Amino acid sequence: MKTWNYTNQHEFILMGLTDVREIKLFLSVLFLLIYLVTVLGNIGMILIIHLDVQLHTAMYFFLTHLSFLDLSYSTVITPKTLQNLLTSTKNISYMGCFTQIYFFVLLAVTECFLLSSMAYDRYVAISNPLHYSVVMSSKFCSVLVTVSYVLGAVDSTVNMLCMSTLDFCKSNVIQDFFCDAAPLIALSCSNTHDIELIIFVFAGSTLLLSLIAISASYMSILSTVLKINSTSGKRKAFSTCASHIVAVIIYYGTLIFTHLKSNKSSLGKDQLASVFYTIVTPMLNPLIYSLRNSEVKYAVIRVIKKRVSTLDS
Repeated sequence: MKTWNYTNQHEFILMGLTDVREIKLFLSVLFLLIYLVTVLGNIGMILIIHLDVQLHTAMYFFLTHLSFLDLSYSTVITPKTLQNLLTSTKNISYMGCFTQIYFFVLLAVTECFLLSSMAYDRYVAISNPLHYSVVMSSKFCSVLVTVSYVLGAVDSTVNMLCMSTLDFCKSNVIQDFFCDAAPLIALSCSNTHDIELIIFVFAGSTLLLSLIAISASYMSILSTVLKINSTSGKRKAFSTCASHIVAVIIYYGTLIFTHLKSNKSSLGKDQLASVFYTIVTPMLNPLIYSLRNSEVKYAVIRVIKKRVSTLDS
């Protein structure tokens, strides 16, 4: 049986979501609109934070990187998905497929740890407000963000090193609309037990460690809030965490549902969950943080007024 791997430069074929023309057209328009909202929303969030001095705080420093990750995350998946839907071209090169996996894992893992850092930021803001600016200094925030990216790169590199050892002798048809580890492992004729174990351990460790950090932060926040006597004080404390809690629930909910399963059960199935966390979720975060955040709304107004006054003068 003929085997091939990355040295042969073969191509994969992405089966996509459907072969029905009408549905493909509908999904193309839908995904294009979602992608445009994602790009505009996340770039807009980055620009607003950059232009408004009052948003130059730790929380919005993290939010800038969250917007960058969501923008990149969507760009890794959505354009290729749109190409497959709009044209008859479903092929993707071996290197193109593995590049997509590498950045997909890197950005996903980085976002997990960034959300953990944002949870710690909310803990300090509520539990130790008088020392907030000292604890969450720009240097410390930069360290947290850098560590998040480094951990993402390490996880993604290990994933890629494992995947690069695979030989393929079965079909080159990937039963999904983007390149992911599970459907690729299913195509391999190598012994994948050790590779699956390593990938599962790293993915599980990432989810577990980041969720422990987030849970510990919010348990401490809850303990602090319960000690507040006034109802308005409790409401204000919870409101500062509301956007982050919603973002965590959406991101981790779909991620856990889709990935912490056996590879066999995920092939060609649960594509709705995959669509949600790869295409829809990156669009939601800027909406969550802008619609539920009065500081961002006021910042938009201040930036617009400043630009208008500049043009008038």
